[in-house]
Amino acid sequence: MKLLFVADPLESFKTYKDSTFAMMREAASRGHELLACETKDLSWQRGGQVCALSRRFTLTEDKHDWFAPEVHRVVNLRDVDAVLMRSDPPFDSEYFYATHLLEQAEREGARVFNKPGALRDHPEKLAILEFPQFIGPTLVTRHAAQIRDFHAEQHDIILKPLDGMGGMGIFRVGPDGLNLGSIIETLNKHGAQTVMVQRYLPEITQGDKRILLIDGTPVPHALARIPQGNEIRGNMAVGGKGVAQPLSARDREIAEHIGPVLAARGLLLVGLDIIGDCVTEINVTSPTGFQEIATQTGFDVASMFVDALERQPL
Repeated sequence: MKLLFVADPLESFKTYKDSTFAMMREAASRGHELLACETKDLSWQRGGQVCALSRRFTLTEDKHDWFAPEVHRVVNLRDVDAVLMRSDPPFDSEYFYATHLLEQAEREGARVFNKPGALRDHPEKLAILEFPQFIGPTLVTRHAAQIRDFHAEQHDIILKPLDGMGGMGIFRVGPDGLNLGSIIETLNKHGAQTVMVQRYLPEITQGDKRILLIDGTPVPHALARIPQGNEIRGNMAVGGKGVAQPLSARDREIAEHIGPVLAARGLLLVGLDIIGDCVTEINVTSPTGFQEIATQTGFDVASMFVDALERQPL
C-alpha cells in the first residue's frame, strides 16, 4: 500500500517514543510505501482533486537521521491507499480547515483515518458527555457562578480549558477555594470562553491511564501516566512517568462499550483517558503510547494498528 501520513514535520519526531514513527516502521517492514506531508501542504483547486505537496521517504538505521527523503512531489489524495491524519493538537482553525479538505478528498475517493468528519464531531474534552455512565461529576460552562456552586458541592475540583493538550492549563482547587476566582478569570476570560470542571479524582496518584482502541478493540495493556513530585498532572509532557499495566475489569468494560461505537463512526484509533473508574477524555487526533506499551510489555501495538489498517475495505 501507499500510505500518506499527514503529520508534524518529520524533523521534529522523537523517534524513541513517537507513535506515528512506530506506525511508519511497522508499515515499512511490510513493504508499504511511505509518504508524508503537513496540514499546510494540503490544497484544492476547482477542476482538480485535493492534493498534497508530499515527500516519499524511506527509513534508515540512524537514530538521528532516521529517514531518507526523496524529491518533493504533488500527489492526489485519492491516488494513495490510505491517508493517516496524525497532526498533533491543538485543534485550531487550521486543523479544522484541514479536516474539510480531507473530507473533500473522501468525496473524491480517498480513504482517510481517522475520518475527518468524526475528528470534528468528537472534541477530545467534550466527547465524554455522550457517555455519562462512565464519567465523574462534570460541569461545562462559561459562568463563574456555576463553577463556584460546583466547587461548593464537590469541594475538590479540576478546571481545564477545552482546547488544551498535554496537561496545559489544568488547575486544582481544594476545599479552601484558594485562588478559585483568579483561576476562573484566567480560564473563562470573563465569560468569553467555556471551561470544563470535574471533581478531583484522588486515584490520579495511581495514574491517568491511556487505553488505546484500535478499530474498536482495546489494546490489552494501558499506559498509566503517574504524576511525579508535587505535580497533579500525569501527562508525559509535564514529566509524568509512564507505566504499562494490564487492563482492569472496569477498564475493559468501558473500552468494550465505547470502542465499537466510535469505530462505527470511522475512528480507527482512539485513546481513552481513565482515572480510577472514570473516563476523563477521549482522544481522537493523534493518540500516543504505542512504544511505551510495546517496550514494557512486549505487545506490538503498531502491528495491531497496521493489521487493522490493512483490513479496511478498499
